[in-house]
Amino acid sequence: MNAPEPRHACGIHAERLNLAEYAKNFGDAHPPLNRTQALIEAERCYYCYDAPCTTACPTGIDIPSFIQRIAQDNNRGAARAILEANPLGGMCARVCPTEVLCEQACVRNTNEDKPVEIGSLQRYATDAFFDKPGAPLFTREAASGKRVAVVGAGPAGLACAHGLARRGHEVVLFDAKPKLGGLNEYGLATYKTAGGFAQQEIEWLLSIGGIEPRANQQLGRDFTLESLLAEFDAVFLGMGLGGVNALGIAEPQVRGVRDAVDFIAELRQSNPAAVPVGRRVLVIGGGMTAVDAAVQSRLLGAEQVTIVYRRGAEAMPASGYERNWAQTNGVTIREWAAPKEVLMKEDGTLQGMRFSATTIQDGKLIETGESFILEADMVLRAIGQTYVAGPAVELKNGRIATDEAGRTSHAKVWAGGDCRYGGRDLTVEAVEHGKQSAISIDAAFRS
Repeated sequence: MNAPEPRHACGIHAERLNLAEYAKNFGDAHPPLNRTQALIEAERCYYCYDAPCTTACPTGIDIPSFIQRIAQDNNRGAARAILEANPLGGMCARVCPTEVLCEQACVRNTNEDKPVEIGSLQRYATDAFFDKPGAPLFTREAASGKRVAVVGAGPAGLACAHGLARRGHEVVLFDAKPKLGGLNEYGLATYKTAGGFAQQEIEWLLSIGGIEPRANQQLGRDFTLESLLAEFDAVFLGMGLGGVNALGIAEPQVRGVRDAVDFIAELRQSNPAAVPVGRRVLVIGGGMTAVDAAVQSRLLGAEQVTIVYRRGAEAMPASGYERNWAQTNGVTIREWAAPKEVLMKEDGTLQGMRFSATTIQDGKLIETGESFILEADMVLRAIGQTYVAGPAVELKNGRIATDEAGRTSHAKVWAGGDCRYGGRDLTVEAVEHGKQSAISIDAAFRS
C-alpha cells in the first residue's frame, strides 16, 4: 500500500485550514437582523402607494405591506404577505440580487443614497415564521381529480408544484438528484444558505400535501415526456440546464480542470474541510457562479484566486455587489481576456492557462494579438450552461420556447426556470415562472 501523500505536497489539497477557520468561513456571511434592527429598518419605509419596489420584484411581493407588518411586530402576517406572492421567499431573501431589483427602485435612494434593506427584512420575517410555523398559512382547495407531473425540483418546479397543490391538483415531483431543491440545494454558495435552510423551506412547501416527491428520477433515463403525457393531465418542465459550456479550446484530461457548478455542489454536500482546492485558482466566467466558486476557493484556503472574463466589468452578469464581494474576499478580477490554451507541465500536471487579450471593435469582441500566461494548479469553468435537449417541444436559441404563462408548443406542456427561453437566470424569476405556470395549468383545467 502506498504511503499517504504529505499534506500540501501537491497543488490541489483538502484540509488547508483548521476546523475553526472552516466554521467561520462557511457560516452565514450576512447575519440576520435582530428584532431591534428590523423594527428600526422597517420604520424607514415610506409605505409608498403603487410602490416602485413592488413593481421591481419579479414575483410582485407587496413590499410596503410586509414591512408595515414587521413594524407592527406582526412577523407571521409579514411572512404570509411574502409567501403568498413567492413561496420560496425565504431563499430569495438570501440570494436575490435586491441591489439591482427592489432596493434599486426604493425611493429612499433619491434623498439618502441608501435604500430600505428589503432583502434583510424579508429574511427576518420568513426566518421568524419558519422557526415557529404554527398553523398552516395556506390550505388546499377541494381535490380536482387532475394529476400533474413536475419535472425538476428547483425553484421553478417547487413553486409550480406548490401552486398546483394549493388549487387541489395532485402533483408528482420528479428530480434527478438525491435531494430536492435544484440550484437552491446544489448550486449556491454555502455561506449564502447556511444551516440547511434549503431543506427546511422544502419541508414547508411539501407540508401543504398533494405533492409526491420522486428523487433520483431523470427525464430521458427513467421516463420520457411521452410516458408522462400518457399518465398525467399536464406536465411542467423545470429541470434547469444540464450541460456546462466548454471553454472553446482543447481541454486535456488533467486533474484540476473542472466545472464550477460541480465544485459548488461538492461544497454544499460535503464537509468543506474535505473539499480539495488549489493554491492558485483560475475561474473562467463572469456570472454569479464564477463569483461563488472564486470566493469559496479563497475561503477553502487558496492563496491566489483570479476570475478571468472576456469582456469588461459593465458586461459581467454578476452584479456590482457580487464583484465587490469577490474583491473584498481577496479575489482578483481580470477583464478583457479570452482562454486560448491549457498549459501542462512535463509531469502531466496543470501549469496554468494562456489567454489572449480582447477588445471591442465595431461592436464585436476581437482578440488584440497580445497574449499572457496565468499560472494555476486549478481551473474552474463557469461560463454558463446549456439546455440538454430531450422533450419534443419547440426550442429557441437552445432553450424551451413558451408564452408569458409558460405554455410551450405542446398543449399539455409548460416550462419555466433556466431551461425556458428568455429571462435573467435568477432564482426569483424561476419562482415566478413556476407560479404563473401553475395558474395557467389550473385555468386550462377549468376551461
